[in-house]
Amino acid sequence: MRFELATERLLLRDYNKGDLEDFAAMSSDSEFQRFYSEKDCSPEHWKKLLAMFISEANEQPRTNYNLAICLKSDHKLIGSVGIRLEDNRQASVGCSLNRTFQQQGIAQEAMQSILNFGFQELNAHRIYAETISENRAAIALCEKLGFRKEAEFIEHRYFRNRWWNTSILALLSSEYLYNQPSDDL
Repeated sequence: MRFELATERLLLRDYNKGDLEDFAAMSSDSEFQRFYSEKDCSPEHWKKLLAMFISEANEQPRTNYNLAICLKSDHKLIGSVGIRLEDNRQASVGCSLNRTFQQQGIAQEAMQSILNFGFQELNAHRIYAETISENRAAIALCEKLGFRKEAEFIEHRYFRNRWWNTSILALLSSEYLYNQPSDDL
């Protein structure tokens, strides 16, 4: 059974083997690769990731929802969004988007949907994101969604011949539910 979430403009769905070309096109963009290690930017790695995402969709119980972001209008893959369940009702999230579709509110729409799913359907208590601290777009997206910065790990990752700081941003279910629009007007 294929898993899907729908928003106003988007279909978030399980990956399939036919997604490799679009996934590779997004992942091979030099701007996309800035915050990833060299080994994470190889065609072999993308094939392994896609195979892993497809395999995870069949696990029972399912704990990883790595989904293709597609426009409803043409069902073409334009990005990736995911939530991964951890112990103690914790979950991590992430999102990436083909540069052609950035700055249109698509990443925010996809992340809002995955947060709704995480808090309402998966009963997560805390959802967090980890990103390279220089990735201002990722941090801004999290902040728009109500995340707060919890930590910054100094020289936490090493790739591209340098050390990188990483930031952890998080949102509790109580904070999330408090900031949702009310229908009681």
